Amino acid sequence: KRTQNNPMGVVTESQFHVLAVDDSLFDRKMIERLLQKSSCQVTTVDSGSKALELLGLRESNESDDPNATSTSPEVEINLIITDYCMPGMTGYDLLKRVKESAAFRSIPVVIMSSENVPARISRCLEEGAEEFFLKPVKLADLTKLKPHMMKTKLKKESEKPAEEVKPEIEEEESPVIEILTLHQELESEQQEPMLSNNKRKAMEEAISTGRSRPKYNDITTSV
Repeated sequence: KRTQNNPMGVVTESQFHVLAVDDSLFDRKMIERLLQKSSCQVTTVDSGSKALELLGLRESNESDDPNATSTSPEVEINLIITDYCMPGMTGYDLLKRVKESAAFRSIPVVIMSSENVPARISRCLEEGAEEFFLKPVKLADLTKLKPHMMKTKLKKESEKPAEEVKPEIEEEESPVIEILTLHQELESEQQEPMLSNNKRKAMEEAISTGRSRPKYNDITTSV
């Protein structure tokens, strides 16, 4: 983990956290290794219900229980990658539950399947899946996930300052200040070459005359 490169020692902020869901231990290990090669932090679970538990959503949630959907997750997840065919809850069911939740619908969900069924693929994409990968998943497939993870990371980073500090006047004035400073920088850049050239000439002249004088003085004193 990136504790050496990160002086603050915060791993969760420096790595994207992926939740991998698959009932097959072999497939879980495979996807975990691939994701770790892509510098991701990985948590694996063997069922959709365990994935919901980790997120803070209960499998038996009903629409008349609003408090259950707003429960905070145990860990921060940047992306969910799940198998389609699983006993109990399929990957499609898990996708629907995540997208129905106001708290978690922004998390990208990727579906994996060993069967190439066009109707299944289109159904998952229509429901909000970001990608549909055919097994075995390759490292090249996972490069497609980075833009999705960057989106979630950028969203969270842009939301944090807005929540913590809300200076309405400063936000309005800042673009004007930025434009003024840009103008000042441009003006100074245009003037600086002229000034520096003049300064250099003056300095060179002073140095040359300064160097020549002692030599003549030495000669006159010695003679």
